[in-house]
Amino acid sequence: MMKSEGITIKDIAKKLNISTSTVSRALRDLPDVNPVTKVAVHKLAEELSYKPNLVALSLVTKRTKTIGVLIPSFTTYFYSQAISGIQEIAQSNGYHVMVCHSNESYEAEKKNIELLLASRVDGIIASIARETKDYSHFEKLKEKGIPLVLFNRTCDLNFSKVQVNDYEGGYKATEHLIKLGKRKIAHITGPDNLSLSKNRLRGYLDAMNHYKVKVYENLIVYSDFSIESGMDCAKELLSKSTKPDGVFVVCDTAAYGAMHVFKKSGMKIPEDIAVVGFTNEPLSEIFEPSLSTISQPINKIGQTAAKLFIEMLDEGADFIPETRILNTELIIRESSGHPVNGQSSASM
Repeated sequence: MMKSEGITIKDIAKKLNISTSTVSRALRDLPDVNPVTKVAVHKLAEELSYKPNLVALSLVTKRTKTIGVLIPSFTTYFYSQAISGIQEIAQSNGYHVMVCHSNESYEAEKKNIELLLASRVDGIIASIARETKDYSHFEKLKEKGIPLVLFNRTCDLNFSKVQVNDYEGGYKATEHLIKLGKRKIAHITGPDNLSLSKNRLRGYLDAMNHYKVKVYENLIVYSDFSIESGMDCAKELLSKSTKPDGVFVVCDTAAYGAMHVFKKSGMKIPEDIAVVGFTNEPLSEIFEPSLSTISQPINKIGQTAAKLFIEMLDEGADFIPETRILNTELIIRESSGHPVNGQSSASM
């Protein structure tokens, strides 16, 4: 018989052949645990005289029931929706959320991490700032055992991440333009330090190569996701000797700026140039013309990030970083129109 002071949730999990995360959630009477499992966990915990080992809990783990959330901006639709998803899961699990924003600044991002840690959050859910190219501040969190989940804007390092299938989204957007008969397809991409930019670009390139459509290197231009940079990119594209007849844009906001410039230049959308964005913001449906786009399940991205974070807390040192990828959907609107073969919206 084990001594009661040596009993851990791992012991309970092993005896019942369930995960430590499930044991932890059952002991907290959380609603998403099967009632039969919950009864079994409480019964065994009582039999073994289980008591939480408070001494073993680190200063940054399971103390404040507060999750630090770090985003690049408060003003974008994506992050307001993602935070709602994070809060839904956090609150249903008894956690509070403390939100900071970097305003796209690398230095502010580092300072906000320090601020969150000084506030004794249990860990951090973050989306990387546009300026950030050095990830050592995130690596230090991992080295210290502080739970970290990246979402949407992630990097190539071995952290837990939640993102959509950016590659498939880029491929489908470009494939749609190709099936419209477009052959000089531009791509307005994002900062090249971010995984989502690289993966959407890779999807664009692979679709072009698969359908044997020539890639014009000078029609690949870089934005910073903003409306203003979308305008600048559109002006740059129109200055080229090879004028595009279609463009896949890394996000809806940059697409709005690009479409504004195309229309001001006298081009008709989609007749002269077809446009596809990525996000499916509410404005994309009422913009003139309405914007074809790749739709992301934004609220679900936030929910998934929070669930993954709580699993990290529950499993502690046993947790292995993982990436969770969510599907997207092609939404066809007026800015591109329907291909001749009648292709409809497609899930990925």
